[in-house]
Amino acid sequence: MSKFELPSLPYSYDALEPYIDKMTMEIHHSKHHNAYVTNLNKAVDGTSLEGKTLEELFKDISKHPVAVRNNGGGHYNHSLFWTLMKKNGEGTPSGELAAAINSTFDSFENFKKKFSDAAAGRFGSGWAWLVVQNGNLLVTSTPNQDNPLMDVAEVKGIPILGLDVWEHAYYLKYQNRRPEYIENWWNVVNWDEVAARFSAVKK
Repeated sequence: MSKFELPSLPYSYDALEPYIDKMTMEIHHSKHHNAYVTNLNKAVDGTSLEGKTLEELFKDISKHPVAVRNNGGGHYNHSLFWTLMKKNGEGTPSGELAAAINSTFDSFENFKKKFSDAAAGRFGSGWAWLVVQNGNLLVTSTPNQDNPLMDVAEVKGIPILGLDVWEHAYYLKYQNRRPEYIENWWNVVNWDEVAARFSAVKK
């Protein structure tokens, strides 16, 4: 039976410097994400859940053990997160995605503030998301390693952009300055990837 595996980063650990430091990336990927993968495999091994995709698990995650919810979410969220960043991010989106953001939020700056507020305002650990729900863009956030694909999510949708605001994502460099981490993160957003995910969902 195939097992969940830790994906390779699409760039080096120091590629996102100075905004996200090398040590944080290395620990975040090789320790935290790897632990989610290991513990997810343990949680489904030998059960009826073995062999299911993450998306299949999320559809009725409320019925599964908490270890599957936490580690499955952790694996999915981080696998997505790594692809949404790159060295020398574009700064702003373009094309169809930019038009949809402007139409929904009136401007990119309004969207950026709404998303940043969702990230900064998430109490404790969690994520901020831009999702597509019935063809519409929405900003939301989830606690812990939950995500908008889960049946437990208050706002459901397909994530096309996500930001990790667990302390392990930023504490070595930013300590308790989460808003500073969020502001700097915009410099490494891979808008090409976000746009590709948006187009795929819209089809």
